[in-house]
Amino acid sequence: MLNIGCHLSSSKGYLAMGKTALQIGANTFQFFTRNPRGGKAKAVDLQDIEALVELLQTNNFAPLVAHAPYTLNPCAADEHLRDFAREVFQEDLQVLEYIPGMLYNFHPGSHVKQGAEVGIIKIAETLNQVLYKEQQTMVLLETMAGKGSEVGRSFEELAAIIDKVQLNEKLGICLDTCHIFDGGYDIVNNLDEVILQFDKIIGLERLKAVHLNDSLNVLGSHKDRHACIGKGNIGLDALVRVINHPALKHLPFNLETPNELPGYAAEIKLLRENYKE
Repeated sequence: MLNIGCHLSSSKGYLAMGKTALQIGANTFQFFTRNPRGGKAKAVDLQDIEALVELLQTNNFAPLVAHAPYTLNPCAADEHLRDFAREVFQEDLQVLEYIPGMLYNFHPGSHVKQGAEVGIIKIAETLNQVLYKEQQTMVLLETMAGKGSEVGRSFEELAAIIDKVQLNEKLGICLDTCHIFDGGYDIVNNLDEVILQFDKIIGLERLKAVHLNDSLNVLGSHKDRHACIGKGNIGLDALVRVINHPALKHLPFNLETPNELPGYAAEIKLLRENYKE
């Protein structure tokens, strides 16, 4: 079965997201742990979480992905911003432990004139402060497009972060199709080669989720502008090859395309029709 969903709003609670996912034909989904622009998380409603867990188990959902806010920057030059990143990490990981099999995705951050090497060191330092042996939630570094001073623009940068983290068995990767295409990885013409490169540098065992997006930009543009499935420069045929690739097809795929719920439902239906069991 194709494990596919989209990004859902968490404003109405956990169970509401699960019910919405079922309504649009999804069997996984992604949500922000708090306002994507930062701020405090809502108080934990354990009954709501328990109701979601029951729904997930009853309907055989694939693992869910929680997304950290965009303002989380563990490699910021400003120490207060790094403190905020650490606090958000710790709070989110505590809550996500209530949901079995959770994946927690974050953008590695922007080094802002410090240089990628310094950024990599600071990201690893933050992860070494927040990861703990007992946690069940897997933390995912997202592949980035490389705009501005983003860290994580290459498989090598992501591998360098992982190598510096003590409890790196708690770390995985979320591969974003728009980001890696914009970052220069040709998944349209050389998908097999890109996957082999990922395996050689990071290891396929660390690939835990995929953001399935088309791109408004050309290969190697480093701009990061998502498009609806089949409406960009990656194209439907290439994205169908992604969901059917033997190394990827078992993973949870989440759409981050510029859609409302009807658009997501249509894309989920389209991709299910093109999936080969």
